[in-house]
Amino acid sequence: MIKKLVATTIAALAMQSDAVVAASDALMVAHPQRTLLTDISFTGSRLVAVGKHGTIVTSRDGSQWQQAQVPVQSLLTAVTFASENRGWACGHDATILSTEDGGQSWQIQQHLPDIEKPCLDITFANEQIGYAVGAYGMMYETTDGGKNWQKRFIDAFVHPDDIDYLAELKEDDPVAYEDETAFILPHFNSLMIDGSDYYLTGEMGLFAISKDAGESWQKIPSFYAGSLFSVNKTSDGRILAAGLRGNAFISNPELTSFNRLALNKTATINQVLSVGKRQYLFANSGVIFNRMQDELSSEQLKNGKSIMAGVLFNGKLVLATEQGIQIVEAKH
Repeated sequence: MIKKLVATTIAALAMQSDAVVAASDALMVAHPQRTLLTDISFTGSRLVAVGKHGTIVTSRDGSQWQQAQVPVQSLLTAVTFASENRGWACGHDATILSTEDGGQSWQIQQHLPDIEKPCLDITFANEQIGYAVGAYGMMYETTDGGKNWQKRFIDAFVHPDDIDYLAELKEDDPVAYEDETAFILPHFNSLMIDGSDYYLTGEMGLFAISKDAGESWQKIPSFYAGSLFSVNKTSDGRILAAGLRGNAFISNPELTSFNRLALNKTATINQVLSVGKRQYLFANSGVIFNRMQDELSSEQLKNGKSIMAGVLFNGKLVLATEQGIQIVEAKH
């Protein structure tokens, strides 16, 4: 799956003083909306999609698309907006970009190609507090709208036998601590914020919850051994997590158990979109799974191109796919 490709990482402590290195502007092309796009967001007035070689495109109507000025050529994997104008995108090279004009222009907040470590998701609780997550347990946190990004290591995901050892190593030899923790955690694939409740999914069946706005984390006992790529909440307060080979799971209201959805295809699910009582699960091979309460169905794009993400806009689904923007009718 293109969005989740990762490279071998080396340890590096990302401080603000070295958070930006030289980068090249994204190339302006004739039809940017036809390239690989990995994520899409609706700001309230514009559609904004991101993807290959630093491409970012915007549209007010879903038909006419404009390419934004972007200062990197890294593959961008996620985009989010905290308001109509303020947004962020992230991607490979631990890149984090920001916009203050609804996606028309972008500035670098972090770009670390030397660590060869991709960011896979970015989300904000408000215009100040946000998180970027990615490969090998990458997590950066900001409390000032991205002016400063601080790296976090979640020791709650470490084997209990290693916690004391890592605590001592961090105090005695910070460089060795960075080396030791570079590979110890699984990839973090997606993060959802719902008030003070945070939900994190990743590889090897990682599903974790924070009930205190990210201060502490509880790893939920594994209900699936494969990678989970997306998580969202249903209108009745349950959690739907999905990932490899058409595996998707719905929780009970108490989040004490998860049941597998009986989907009829094995396409890897890249994103879960929740709209009212319906969930859309966007997947590889052009598959869209639909869940309406307990009823399940699926459809498939004629071109069979992988769908990375989608939003509901004017009664239609605007999709970010491996062949660019596609628009289809939404289920009602």
